[in-house]
Amino acid sequence: MPTPLTTLTAPDGTVFRDLDKDGVMAPFEDPRESVETRVEDLLGRMNLEEKAGLMFQTVIETSPDGTLVEQTGAISKSPTTVVVQEKLLNHFNVHVLPEGRLAARWHNNLQAVAEQTRLGIPVTVSTDPRHAFHENTGASFAAGHFSQWPDSLGLAAIGDTELVRQFADAARQEYLSVGIRAALHPCVDLATEPRWARQLNTFGETSQLVSDFTAAYLDGLQGPGGALSAESVACTTKHFPGGGPQKDGEDAHFPYGREQVYTGGTFEEHLAPFKVALEHKTAAMMPYYGMPVDLEIDGEKIEEVGFGYNKQIVTGLLREQMGFDGVVVTDWELVNDNKVATGQVLPARAWGVEHLDAPGRMEKIIHAGCDQFGGEECPDLLVQLVREGRVTEDRIDASVRRLLRVKFELGLFDDPYVDEDAADEIVGRADLVAAGLAAQSRSVTVLKNGDVDGSPVLPLTGSQRVYVVGMSDEDAARLGTVVTDPADADVAVVRLPAPWEHRDSMFLEAWFHQGSLDFSAETVAQVTELAAQVPVVLDVMLDRPAILTPLVDVATAIVGTYGTSDPALVAALTGEVKPEGRLPFQLPRSMEAVAASRPDVASDTTDPVFPVGHGLSI
Repeated sequence: MPTPLTTLTAPDGTVFRDLDKDGVMAPFEDPRESVETRVEDLLGRMNLEEKAGLMFQTVIETSPDGTLVEQTGAISKSPTTVVVQEKLLNHFNVHVLPEGRLAARWHNNLQAVAEQTRLGIPVTVSTDPRHAFHENTGASFAAGHFSQWPDSLGLAAIGDTELVRQFADAARQEYLSVGIRAALHPCVDLATEPRWARQLNTFGETSQLVSDFTAAYLDGLQGPGGALSAESVACTTKHFPGGGPQKDGEDAHFPYGREQVYTGGTFEEHLAPFKVALEHKTAAMMPYYGMPVDLEIDGEKIEEVGFGYNKQIVTGLLREQMGFDGVVVTDWELVNDNKVATGQVLPARAWGVEHLDAPGRMEKIIHAGCDQFGGEECPDLLVQLVREGRVTEDRIDASVRRLLRVKFELGLFDDPYVDEDAADEIVGRADLVAAGLAAQSRSVTVLKNGDVDGSPVLPLTGSQRVYVVGMSDEDAARLGTVVTDPADADVAVVRLPAPWEHRDSMFLEAWFHQGSLDFSAETVAQVTELAAQVPVVLDVMLDRPAILTPLVDVATAIVGTYGTSDPALVAALTGEVKPEGRLPFQLPRSMEAVAASRPDVASDTTDPVFPVGHGLSI
């Protein structure tokens, strides 16, 4: 671990970090002072460029060996030293991470670079969810070296509030060990539009349950009651005021998905989990990209611009009505188009304000009440707005106070470094891995077990001849004797992803599972042909609902999963670990029923194949 460069001892024996390098313990360097005193002292020492740098959070990349990336990366726009010491940014969202020890080493190297700036303001490293299965550069990462749990939908399927808190605490321990001090989650949107691509990271469609899980999640990551400390990971709850009701289920990352609609009049239900997040002191809120259409609140028509630009939503609703004085960070890239190394371009999500140039978009975001620009690293534009008198420095100071407060509450100014040996022990620790694996099995949802006139097929005995599709033979061997010809099998186990339409015309689009929920005719034919030879146990990986209508009478048993490894599924199918899952959303009968439903209303498709809460015991 690098030795802090500027640790000194005051005449009274107080050890402090001499971040401004003048040999004297300033109030902001004094660990005994209140957070408010330290914030005001440091704010008074900062120049405009330093304040502006604080108001940006962008992607940073890592090296496999723990060194800093000193060239433009595949996603990051600047070498590390340039973005920290020249652009003066100190909030970074990390993507790929190496093993625990090397991740900690990279973090410490990053903090050492930040310590060399004029005021030595420490870096805050954030992450999207990274403890589950789904890999999506725009939303979440697979667990890798960390303990692996079911995705949030799987935790919701189990329905155990204490388990949600346990998971969040496990994530907190692993994050802390490698220096991650901010979580760009929980995602507490309601999964009311069956086609929406972001449901996997939600807790389902039921407002009260999502609210309960929100409280447990924040307590697990930030600490009991949500109060921040040196042992906390600060949460950004998203996507305010609820990102689920997307028109036609299209995602607002993309121009065709910009509209958010409340045709069922359920705005308050979507808002409810965010009220709980405030009660549990979420450190930050993130508005969604979506642009509300025909939305009225208390009789007032809401401007049809993306929520991050929307003063009525950020200042009027969140700050004034709901009383939130924490950080509001925008979702990624509201100001500039994203041009990546592949040559692909994703337009800035400037929904409703496409006509504005980059400075105009930034000005509107600031006046809406946001504190930080996600996915951007252009502080020069913000400085320009202040120099031109379009934004006052007092307005900048209000945001900087909020951002500094979180850093001080997390203890970063007193010691931002982590222990490589501890990281090596904690990341992927055996007890955390075991707990995650058990949760994967528990989340399995048994939808059907046996034909109407037949005996249940689950649990499997372990002595049968088994034909498998979508599962490794090694793991399937625990189900029985694996055979290569279905005609020789007693049972077939088939794992299928929920359907989606493959799109790849814009950056990130390929990772988002959007469009129809219908299985292809080819897939239905393959499963039907197999079922004519042998009883089929069908697992559908439900990152969003699937229409099971053509398969429900074909398969002998059907289970749903939300991030479950082959070994965890085997444990559930054999009854080694009891599958407890209950559907966190309904499974519609047809796309016609989906199209006729209201995007903001839970369980709004007619005559679903399986209702929310359905699940059998075995």
